Amino acid sequence: MADDKDVVFTGSSLTDLRAFPETARRDAGYQIDRVQQGLDPMDWKPMNTVGAGVREIRIRSEGTFRVIYLAKFEDAVYVLHAFEKKSQKTPRKVIDLAKRRYQALIKARL
Repeated sequence: MADDKDVVFTGSSLTDLRAFPETARRDAGYQIDRVQQGLDPMDWKPMNTVGAGVREIRIRSEGTFRVIYLAKFEDAVYVLHAFEKKSQKTPRKVIDLAKRRYQALIKARL
């Protein structure tokens, strides 16, 4: 198997992820590890509203948590945002923040 991709946390995403309760943090780490290996997370959905190729890992452990990431590049898995989801619909400000980080990432790669 190829070497695992690096993980690059954008903005406050690492700090945000570290604020998850321990079980949710462990679950998120396991799912990100799967993505690094080229596998799909166990529970995810596309987040095309953020950008092409963006996905959301869904974690249900001590609450409901999400990790928005981009793994379409060869070099790394880019974590755009990590947050606790408190309502059915993802808040507009969360999508806007992830979208800004996505656009900055794409611009920086040009």
